[in-house]
This record gives sequence, structure tokens and C-alpha cells, in this order.
Amino acid sequence: MLLLIPTLLLAYLLGSIPTALWVGRWFFDLKDIREHGSGNAGATNTFRVLGKKAGSFVLLVDALKGFVAAYGLPHWLINHDASLAPYLVFVQLACGALAVVGHIYPVFAQFRGGKGVATILGMMLGVAPATVGVCILVFLLMLSIWRYVSLSSMTAGVAFALLQLLPGTPFYPRQYPGFMIGFGFVLAGLLIYTHRANIGRLRSGTESRVPLWGKK
Repeated sequence: MLLLIPTLLLAYLLGSIPTALWVGRWFFDLKDIREHGSGNAGATNTFRVLGKKAGSFVLLVDALKGFVAAYGLPHWLINHDASLAPYLVFVQLACGALAVVGHIYPVFAQFRGGKGVATILGMMLGVAPATVGVCILVFLLMLSIWRYVSLSSMTAGVAFALLQLLPGTPFYPRQYPGFMIGFGFVLAGLLIYTHRANIGRLRSGTESRVPLWGKK
């Protein structure tokens, strides 16, 4: 417990790094990116407000936060306390979830962060890489058809939960399948919840589309 509690706290603090906010301040002289675009401090809004280079950097760092929290920290912890090895997946999910919470409610940015998509991506990449690979394809397919990042993100999240229901496939959880499947649906629900404003705009036809291949 002496190692576990600080590790969980570190995962939250790692997720709390407000990448979009700091990039806007340090490199674009933008006081607060949350005052522009969609109003949140995530990769999508960074693409919209600051451009592709800044958006790509924020996307990479926010995903890396989730991956380090769900893969790096738990394996470091187990290297120092082998008694936790049988519970690796639980430690991974706990650290990853706290990183996502930190991204959505960052202590370093008045608890107003992004929607957690990139951090969830990195988190689950550390826990279930094969399933995440398919979800990325689902995201890209939806984005190429509809050009809505919000719809693509929610669809990929639901796909992650559904893929785990397929026994005998690489997507079915190898350890604690019931718990992992339930956790997958919780994550999908979290993505839908954080996109509730986008859902309203999708229904009213006012949601912004992203330009692809020169399309406006």
C-alpha cells in the first residue's frame, strides 16, 4: 500500500497535465484555449484552434499520458513489489482510469480539461492493444464517412466494449473477462457522457465537421 497509493496519485497527476492549455500558452501566446473553439482543452479543439501540428502534438502527449499510466506505472510498481503481479490488470485499469479522470478534471487547470478520448486511447493501448487497433480502424472509417470526431470517438468506444464479447478471438479478455467487459462498457458510457453536448449538436445538425482531403 505504501507504493500503491502514491502510484495511483501519480497517475492522476500525470493525467492532469493540461497539454492543450500549456501548448497554447507557451507556443501561441494564447491565454486559454478553452475560451476558443469548442471550449475544452483537448486534442480536437487544438486541431480546430491551433492547427494540425499543435493538434498532433497534443494528441500524442495526451495518449502517452494514458499509456504511461496504464502500462508504465503498473509494471514499475510490480517490479518493486512482485506480490501485486496477480492483480496487474486491476492496477493497470485503476491507474489508467485515474489518468483519464485527471485529463477530464485536471488539478493543474481548474478541473476543466478535455473529454478524455486520447487518454482513454493510450490507456487501453497499454491494456488491450489488439482491440484498440480495431477501434482505431473503426474511428478512421467513421471519420472518413461522416467527418464528425465526436461521433467517431463514441462509435470506437462502443466498438471496444462490443469486441470484448467475442469468445475465441484476440479481443476476448484473457484475465478476468467479466470485469474487463464491464469496464469496457463503463468506458464507452464515459465517452458518451463527456460528449453529451456534441450529441445535442449532432441531433440539431450544428456539430462541426473536420475537413478531410481538402474538403470543407
